Amino acid sequence: MRKGTTLMSVQLILIAVLLLPFLGGCSKAYYGAMEKVGIHKRDILIDRVEDARDAQSEAQEQFKSALEQFGAVVHIENSNLKTAYEKLNTEYEDSERAAAKVSERIDKVESVADALFDEWEDELKLYKSADLRRSSQRKLQKTKTRYNEMLASMHRAEKSMEPVLRSFRDNVLFLKHNLNAQAIGSLRSEFSTLKGEIDGLIKKMNVAIETSNQFISDIKQ
Repeated sequence: MRKGTTLMSVQLILIAVLLLPFLGGCSKAYYGAMEKVGIHKRDILIDRVEDARDAQSEAQEQFKSALEQFGAVVHIENSNLKTAYEKLNTEYEDSERAAAKVSERIDKVESVADALFDEWEDELKLYKSADLRRSSQRKLQKTKTRYNEMLASMHRAEKSMEPVLRSFRDNVLFLKHNLNAQAIGSLRSEFSTLKGEIDGLIKKMNVAIETSNQFISDIKQ
């Protein structure tokens, strides 16, 4: 569990563990059960945005590690080629898992956000006061706008992982099928391209992390 996890997050995890076997993966039932113990969709959304943000931070570190390992392999003369392949393959597999985790966390953010906004729209019809309804509607639109900005930045970062993983996989496979010094020479020419792709990915993730933090701050107000 990450440092600084709130009491709400701890409660959410414990309750989810207890309830999931009985809810059969039904989101509506899950959110209903959570609300009965005082944890609302807004709280779950905040928690899931934090999880997605943290997954992106972890992915950043993993892609940096993969790039460092790739650089070490191609720039050190007389590398043990089998060992070099195994190290690069491990970094690729770790990067693939990190990317999958980011996508999974983004999907969870979208799931609860859709439920929250649908509920909010429905509840606008319950107001008797036109002034209060308009005020709530303005807040809904502002929250949606901030959310869509954040989600777009998350998806941009998510999509930028795909070409990096493809390039990395190509290089790992090439080394696997050509365990010789000439293969290292060929990979050396690919390093700058891969570095550029990872640098671009990290920048997009920094933007996504920043917009996530801003969204969390806004929605907590």
